[in-house]
Amino acid sequence: MIEIGRLPNSRAAQALIDYLKGLNISCELMPTEQGVALMIREQQHFERAHREYLHFINNPYDEKYLAASWENGDTHTKLDYGNPSLQLVSQFITGAGPLTLAVFFTCVVIYAAMNLGFAKPIFEQLSFFGATAPNSATEFWRLFTPSLLHFSAMHIIFNLLWWWYLGGKIENKIGLAPLFILLLVGGTLPNILQYFIAGPQFGGLSGVVYAVVGYTWIMGHKRPESGIGLPPAYIGFMLLWLVLGFTDMFGLSIANGAHVGGLIVGVIQGFIDSKTRKI
Repeated sequence: MIEIGRLPNSRAAQALIDYLKGLNISCELMPTEQGVALMIREQQHFERAHREYLHFINNPYDEKYLAASWENGDTHTKLDYGNPSLQLVSQFITGAGPLTLAVFFTCVVIYAAMNLGFAKPIFEQLSFFGATAPNSATEFWRLFTPSLLHFSAMHIIFNLLWWWYLGGKIENKIGLAPLFILLLVGGTLPNILQYFIAGPQFGGLSGVVYAVVGYTWIMGHKRPESGIGLPPAYIGFMLLWLVLGFTDMFGLSIANGAHVGGLIVGVIQGFIDSKTRKI
């Protein structure tokens, strides 16, 4: 799916969708944090559809859109004016894919269990090699599972918000496969790097978060038609946070190795996918 633009609500967007339908361009709505995104399936229609989108923004009351609604409008289209809380839940679900949500809720469940008295057995089972006691080399999951551990509310909220926002974008607009690779590689190699830098006492999804940040950064720059770009201010904030982590000015235990490793993983995969992946 390729994004051609965004509008504040589905009712406004429907007129443009009806007009594009008359041009034999199939267009669908996807809820976003603010309004809706207009998505088409075929790259060959992008320039024409985007040009019509820009015209619509400047001339939303053009008679041709009204005529298109009469001629091509779908009587089954539903415009939702429902409960705001239900809309929020709907946006949360539709803003992410199955993998994004599965990781999100897995981290929440593990964090809740750790705060309900099960912290020790969970940490013993999921921590990195050598964090508690000598471990068998066959326990290969320990390379990844520290990424699912969080030790404070701020820690898990920060990580999961970024994971949902960027992971959801990648999964919905590019596919599950690239996000799965980012999760697997960004959740293991940065952990190994962090172990050699500071030892086995660490946890958190930060390595994966920086992997999706790096991937979004590169893909948004190299392949803007993918629709997963990130505003420069957001990239600047994450890079600043990474640098500040080395200063110890917050008095927090920050897995700097995982952050740097994750960013490198995401940037490398972004460069690879920007040249090889069809969108």
